[in-house]
Amino acid sequence: MKNFKNLFLNEFFILGLIVVNALVIFIDEFDVHLKPLSYVEAFITILFIVEIFVKTSHYGIRNYFADNWNRFDFTVVFISIPSLAIIFYGDFFVQANVFLTLRVLRVFKSFRLIRFMPEVDSFVESIKRALRASYIILLGFVILIFITALISCSLYKEIAPEYFRNPLVSIYSIFQLFSVEGWYEIPDLIAERSGETTAFFAKAYFSILLMGGGILGLSLVNSIFVDAMVSDNTDDLEDDVKQLTEKIESLEQKIDTLLKTKE
Repeated sequence: MKNFKNLFLNEFFILGLIVVNALVIFIDEFDVHLKPLSYVEAFITILFIVEIFVKTSHYGIRNYFADNWNRFDFTVVFISIPSLAIIFYGDFFVQANVFLTLRVLRVFKSFRLIRFMPEVDSFVESIKRALRASYIILLGFVILIFITALISCSLYKEIAPEYFRNPLVSIYSIFQLFSVEGWYEIPDLIAERSGETTAFFAKAYFSILLMGGGILGLSLVNSIFVDAMVSDNTDDLEDDVKQLTEKIESLEQKIDTLLKTKE
């Protein structure tokens, strides 16, 4: 019993299960229709559930959930549990048109590979720091998309309904425009369906949106986010330079003291 418990407390064993699980899903997505693969995947999912019970029993429920990665593992495994129904009630779920959803859920178990990435904690902390530093500009960018989407919807929902027929579609179209992906297609379409004055205004309007939101806006968001992510390295370098400067100043003071003493 002790060896069984230690097996599920061994991170290398858990990593092996995750890798095997990911490979099984990868092979199964080729539609090879090998039923044993489904049983292997279901068995691994059950082992993940056993792992949770073993660790909560060993560490205690409160200590287990105190760890961020344990909470992440629990959430991922819990989300994937419904995929077990494919094994036992596959035909029913196919007829109920939820088969694809359950197949997607099983993939979530592979997210556990993230925790075994080298320096992943430092990477996660960098992302958190970047989000804290840039959330204002991100919020402003979202508001800009929202406002311009409403304006564009009001102006062009009759001329180009495929892009602006309602606010939701308009938001997606504006986001697409800001990503500088096929931005010219929208004003060109409006120009084809309207008069010269409207066409000129549309091209000028969307060019301004592209410059303000697409080029300047996204560049600003990216620069702030990246700068915040690498700021920890800059802080360490600044601390090293500060310590070196203090040592040099201390050494200079000692040299001045010795020279004055000799005089």
